[in-house]
Amino acid sequence: RHISIDQNNHYIYINRGCSVSSFSIDMATSLFRSFLLTLCLFVIPSLSSDSDPLQDFCVGDLKASPSINGFPCKSAVSSSDFFFSLGGPLNTSNPNGVTVSPANVLTFPGLNTLGISMNNVEFAPGGVNPPHAHPRASEVGIVIEGSVYVGFLTTNNTLFSKIINDGEMFVVPRGLVHFQWNVGKVKARLITAFNSQLPGAAVLPSTLFGSSPEIPNAVLTKTFRTDNKTVNDIKLKFAS
Repeated sequence: RHISIDQNNHYIYINRGCSVSSFSIDMATSLFRSFLLTLCLFVIPSLSSDSDPLQDFCVGDLKASPSINGFPCKSAVSSSDFFFSLGGPLNTSNPNGVTVSPANVLTFPGLNTLGISMNNVEFAPGGVNPPHAHPRASEVGIVIEGSVYVGFLTTNNTLFSKIINDGEMFVVPRGLVHFQWNVGKVKARLITAFNSQLPGAAVLPSTLFGSSPEIPNAVLTKTFRTDNKTVNDIKLKFAS
């Protein structure tokens, strides 16, 4: 597909990606180059944008392999596919004193292709949701019970943080490292939401010290300015 422009017996051919395949030197004026640039700015985004949905919903078939935008649609759908319980109260008897009950496409297939998900996050007194990041989503949350210290870090290492109480909200921009800490003497609970059906979570401590295969000690000792014994001791705490 091309556009042919005839002016003073000169021809210009432009393919769909807006690259000039042949042209007359006489026509390469600044005005025409401006026209080409404007055409590219309008055409290229329209070629790369996502398609609009062609159906009301697409309940995920978790037995199939996911594609770029989610799982294939399952054929038999019922009302139960569109309802889900976040559970609770949750068991927070673990080293961090926090438990997350996720409602994402893997636990709630009705979210498939919709670009949303939620978590129920419950804390024991003093519990910490350790520093982590969601590579595919921004996060918004509300405190349902208790008092929680919420913070996130920017890419220039600035900490934005605040203690918030029941009924108060927070937001974490996509991909930034953040954490939550129950600073109260009783349990705390958050409900969080994401603009992704599967936001992912890179939890820094377990990512760095519990990976498989392991990150070489030489990398970690240099990074954290410590020694092999310290690194090995920490790795033991996060061993699978």
